[in-house]
Amino acid sequence: MKVSIYKYFLTCCAVLISSLAFSQSNFTSKQIGAGVVVADMERSLDFYVNGIGMVKTGNFTINAEFGKIGGLTGGDAVDVNILKLENSPEASEWKLMSFGKKAAHPKQKFIQDDTGVQYITIQVKSLKGIIERLKERNITFLGNTPTPLNKASHFVLVQDPDGTFVELIGPIE
Repeated sequence: MKVSIYKYFLTCCAVLISSLAFSQSNFTSKQIGAGVVVADMERSLDFYVNGIGMVKTGNFTINAEFGKIGGLTGGDAVDVNILKLENSPEASEWKLMSFGKKAAHPKQKFIQDDTGVQYITIQVKSLKGIIERLKERNITFLGNTPTPLNKASHFVLVQDPDGTFVELIGPIE
């Protein structure tokens, strides 16, 4: 009797584990790429590349026909710039595109002021250089930042040119 209960338990565990493995294996990548529509491409590239320190790793164009057929743009062509935290295949993509127009909603003062994606979080090895570069670009630091999180890490909050909140977390040095 004990052996059959043990076999039943092992069979149930095997089925459970295999179903979990199957549900997690449906994706071809562990990353989520994000596409962000910005009002001014050059200003946003300056913020993310020269201010935050991301690297531009490529670009592509969504042509008008694909934009319409795919339901992305309704028939407008758009250039997309691909940014990453580092130039490696494992790094997630932050894709910027611009249609040359300003947002239809007001810029948020706090993350609760609107719905949808409001912020990104970037873990860094050192905040010092980023803080200096952002200050050179007259980027406003929100709240009382840098704010200590613990003995080793601080929290810095800024907004990109279009109002997306960017959390930077890491040591000052």
